[in-house]
Amino acid sequence: MEPIRDILEQIRAGTLSVDEGLRALKWAPYEDLGYARIDTHRQLRRGAPEVIFCPGKTPEQVAEIATRLFAHHDVVLATRASAEQFAAVLASHSQAIYHEPARLIELRRGPRPEPPADRKPVLVIAAGTADLPVAEEAAVTAECFGERVNRLYDCGVAGLHRLLDHHDLLDSAGVIIVVAGMDGALPSVVGGLVEQPVIAVPTSVGYGASFGGVAALLTMLNSCAEGVVVVNIDNGFGAGRFAHRINR
Repeated sequence: MEPIRDILEQIRAGTLSVDEGLRALKWAPYEDLGYARIDTHRQLRRGAPEVIFCPGKTPEQVAEIATRLFAHHDVVLATRASAEQFAAVLASHSQAIYHEPARLIELRRGPRPEPPADRKPVLVIAAGTADLPVAEEAAVTAECFGERVNRLYDCGVAGLHRLLDHHDLLDSAGVIIVVAGMDGALPSVVGGLVEQPVIAVPTSVGYGASFGGVAALLTMLNSCAEGVVVVNIDNGFGAGRFAHRINR
């Protein structure tokens, strides 16, 4: 945002011509590093900066991309990051935080924004403890975008009373994220209990016939409870980001 604002301020002050400003803005949308083209205009278009997907990138590449993004934005997130990738970012940015087990790097200037007092929290529900890494990716993502998050873990359909004991959290939520592997039935159960939108996240947790999360994915797509939408297998980040957009 700031580089664009600087260009506009120079045009207004008369120190930069309109044509010169146009040429500067023409190349402002991205920065080419050779191995990556950093989208510096994404916050203008979508309300949030580009997020780094770390798998397949070297620690040095993650660190350089983070540095270049941080020059344009007050917060940079990197998902599915390894400890080695975090160490490379931390070497240049001492304020960087590594969230485990979400495997998410948060690099920020100043504190996280406080959500509006009247905004309802996002509730993240995980069917089992084995689903916790994906659930935490969703929860931390929503928190990084300024949401208040409640967590309700290990309350799958094999012991549904563990969910029903917390009807107060269900009632108070603005959006509910439900993370489940195995049979993937929990989002339908939750969707049948609440009026809030439910974001279902299938995980790759399960035995052979779960087919790496495909069984849970198909169960969620076939939910008979209206108001349930489904993201991709293990896509906690996508669920957390979508929950923020709904709640905002």
